[in-house]
Amino acid sequence: MSTVLNLEEYLTPDDIACHISRQYLEWNSFRQQWITDREEIQRYVFATDTTKTSNAMLPWSNKTTIPKLCQIRDNLFANYMATMFPRRKNIVWQGNAQEDQDKSKAIEAYMSWVVEHPEFYFEVAKLVLDYIDYGNCFAMPEWNDKRTSVDTDGRVQVGYVGPRLRRISPLDIVFDPTAPAFIESPKIVRSIISIGEVKDLLERDTGVNKAEAKKLYAYLVETRRHAQEYPGEMTTKDAIYDISGFNSYRNYLLTNNIEILTFYGDLYIQATGELKRNQIIKVIDRHKILSQVDNPSFFGHAPIYHVGWRMRPDNLWAMGPLDNLVGLQYRIDHLENMKADTWDLTRFPVFKVKGYVEDFDWSPGEKIFIGDDGDVELLAPDVGALQANTEIAVLEQKMEEMAGSPKEAMGFRTPGEKTKYEVQRLENAASRIFQNKIAQFEMNLLEQVLNGMLELSRRNMDDTVIRIFDSEFKVATFKTLTPEDITGNGRIRPMAARHFAEQAQLTQDLNSFFSSAVGQDVMVLTHFSGKKIAEMFEALLDISDYNLVSPYIRIAETSEMQALTQVANEQAQMQATTPSGIGTDSDYGIEDPMDTGLQGSGAQGGPPEGGAGMAPGPTY
Repeated sequence: MSTVLNLEEYLTPDDIACHISRQYLEWNSFRQQWITDREEIQRYVFATDTTKTSNAMLPWSNKTTIPKLCQIRDNLFANYMATMFPRRKNIVWQGNAQEDQDKSKAIEAYMSWVVEHPEFYFEVAKLVLDYIDYGNCFAMPEWNDKRTSVDTDGRVQVGYVGPRLRRISPLDIVFDPTAPAFIESPKIVRSIISIGEVKDLLERDTGVNKAEAKKLYAYLVETRRHAQEYPGEMTTKDAIYDISGFNSYRNYLLTNNIEILTFYGDLYIQATGELKRNQIIKVIDRHKILSQVDNPSFFGHAPIYHVGWRMRPDNLWAMGPLDNLVGLQYRIDHLENMKADTWDLTRFPVFKVKGYVEDFDWSPGEKIFIGDDGDVELLAPDVGALQANTEIAVLEQKMEEMAGSPKEAMGFRTPGEKTKYEVQRLENAASRIFQNKIAQFEMNLLEQVLNGMLELSRRNMDDTVIRIFDSEFKVATFKTLTPEDITGNGRIRPMAARHFAEQAQLTQDLNSFFSSAVGQDVMVLTHFSGKKIAEMFEALLDISDYNLVSPYIRIAETSEMQALTQVANEQAQMQATTPSGIGTDSDYGIEDPMDTGLQGSGAQGGPPEGGAGMAPGPTY
C-alpha cells in the first residue's frame, strides 16, 4: 500500500473556482517585490536596534537605531487624523435637483449619525496607517445586521444596525495592476474564517441554495475528516493548493481555519468562452464555489475603493511616504553607530606593540615595562567622525521635508525673523504636500466609501431612529427616517480637509487685506458691505449653527443694554434715598419718651439732618 496519497484523487473541484484561484496566484506574484519592500519598512518602523533591520550586516559593535521613520509615521498619522476630523459637522449632501437637495438635512443627519459611531473613527485610523505604511489603503462598506442580546432582566438589547466601514488589508487583496483604473479592474479579496463561521454564512447568505449549502458543508467536513484519518503523506500537483500561511494543503485541512477568496468584477472563462459580468463569487478551499451572485450595488461596480499616496503612471500599486526614506534611515544609523564606535576607540584604543612588552592595563598612572627595542604606540582614531551629529541632523530634516511633514507641523518654527503674516504664508506653503495628500485621501477614499455606505443603506435599512444633537439649545432629539428620506440623486462630500485648508487660506488673505493700507482706506471700505462680510465670516468659521450673525442685531442689543442700564440706575437711586430703618426716632425729629434731653442739644453737636428748626423736646 502506498504511503503517499495525491489529494486530487478525492477532491472534486469546480472549474470557475480553480480559475479564480489561479488568477489570484498570478496577480499575487506580480507584487512580490512590493511585499518585500513593505516588510523592510515595517522592520525599520518597529525596530529597537539594528539587529532587526538590514543594518545588521554592518560590522559595528554598537547597534543603536534612531527611530526616525517611526517618528515621521507617528507625526503624519497625528496630523492626518486631526485634519480629517477638525470638528463634528463635516459632511455635506449635494443634490442634483431641487427635490434631491430638499433631503439634505435628513441625509446629512443620517450620515453624521453613522460617522459618529466610534467604530468608524477606529477603522479610518487603520486606513490612515495603511496609507502611510503601505502607500495603499483599501476599504469597502458592509451592512451590520441586527445584533440582539437578552440581559438578566429579560430585556432585548438591539445593537447598531446600519452601514459600517470595513478596512481591507493591502496584503489580502490582489488585482490587475496594469488596469487603467482601480475601479475597472477585477479584484480578489482573501479572508480566513473558522468552519463554524462558514456554516453561519451558508445559512444567512441569500445567494446560496439551502440544499446545495447543506451538501457543500458536508463535503467540507468530510474532506477534513479524511485528511485527519489518513496516516500517510498527502501531496498535491496543482500550485493552487499551496495556501499562504500553511506548510502544506494537508496542514491547512487539519486546522479549524478556512480560506475564502471573494472575486469581484467581470469573469471570462477562456476554456468555455463564457463571460460573467459584475459578479461576486466566493471560493472556498481554492477549489469550491461557496456562493455566486450578481453585484446588487446601484453603482454597477465592486464596492471596494482604493487610494495611493504616490501614484505610478502605469501601475496601480502606489508608493508610500516612507519608501524613499529607507536609505536615509540606513545612513543615519550608519553614522550614529560609526560615531559611537569612534568614541569607544578613544576610550579603549588600539595599541601597536613593538618588541618585548610586559602585560599592562590601560588606566591612568599605569606603568609599562618594556625590554630592549620595545615600544608601545597608541593608534588614535580619526576624531573627525565625532562631527557626524551635524550630518545626522541635516538628514533628519531632509526626511521630514520629503515625507511632506514640515517641522512647523510639530510646533517648531523655522529660523529667522518674520513679519506679521509671513509666518502663516510660509506655513501654508510648507504644508502644500501635506494638504495635497490628505485631500487625496479624502476625495478618493472617504468620499467614495461614504457614498457607498449611503447606497447600502438605501437597499437594506428599515425605519431607523437616529439621534440629532442641537448645538444651539444643547439638547438631543430623536428622529425616525425611512429609506425614502435618504434616497436622492447626488453625492455625499466630506469637507473636513479640503474645506479646512480653503477656510484657513481665505481667512488669512482677508485679514491681510483689511490690515493693509488699501483695506483701511475709507474710500475703499465704503464699497464693502459689513453685513455680507459678517455672513462670509460666519461661513468661513463654520458657526452657522450658533446663529451668531443677525442683521443689525448689535443695534437692538445696544438699545436693550441701555434700557437695562437706565432701569438699574433708577433702582440704585431709589435705594440710596430710602431710609434703611436703622437708628433712633430722634434721628428723624421724633420725640422719644426715654430721651434724657442730652441728645440734639449739644451732646451730638446740633440737631440731626432734616431736623433743623424743631424745638427740643421736654426734659423729664
